[in-house]
Amino acid sequence: MSGNQPGMDMAALGALAEPNRMQIVELLRDGPLTVGEIADRLGMRQPQASKHLKVLGDNGIVEARADANRRIYRLRPEPFRALDTWLGSFRRLMEERFDKLDDYLRELQEKERTEGPQ
Repeated sequence: MSGNQPGMDMAALGALAEPNRMQIVELLRDGPLTVGEIADRLGMRQPQASKHLKVLGDNGIVEARADANRRIYRLRPEPFRALDTWLGSFRRLMEERFDKLDDYLRELQEKERTEGPQ
C-alpha cells in the first residue's frame, strides 16, 4: 500500500480478514456487547473471543470500556471511514473507466450508423 492514502491501515485489513473477527465486527454493528455475549452468539469459548477482540483492539477496530467486572466492546468508526475513503478512490477510477467505455461504444454506434454495416 502506498503512502498516499493516510489512515488506511493494512494491518487493520488483515485483522478483518480472519472470519471469526469479521463475525465479531458484524455483531458489533448492532451495538456494544460484552465478551460473554459475543462468545455466546458465535458459539465460541470466552478466551477465544477475548483473543480475537485483542487483535481487533490492537488494530484500532474496537475499543472497550470497563463496566464493573465486565468489558464492553464497541466498533470505532475511524478505521471504517478510512476504508471507505480508500475504496472511494477505486470507485472513482472504475467510474472513469466505465465513462470512457461508454464514450467508445457511442463512437462505434455512431460510426456504424453513418458508415453502415461492413
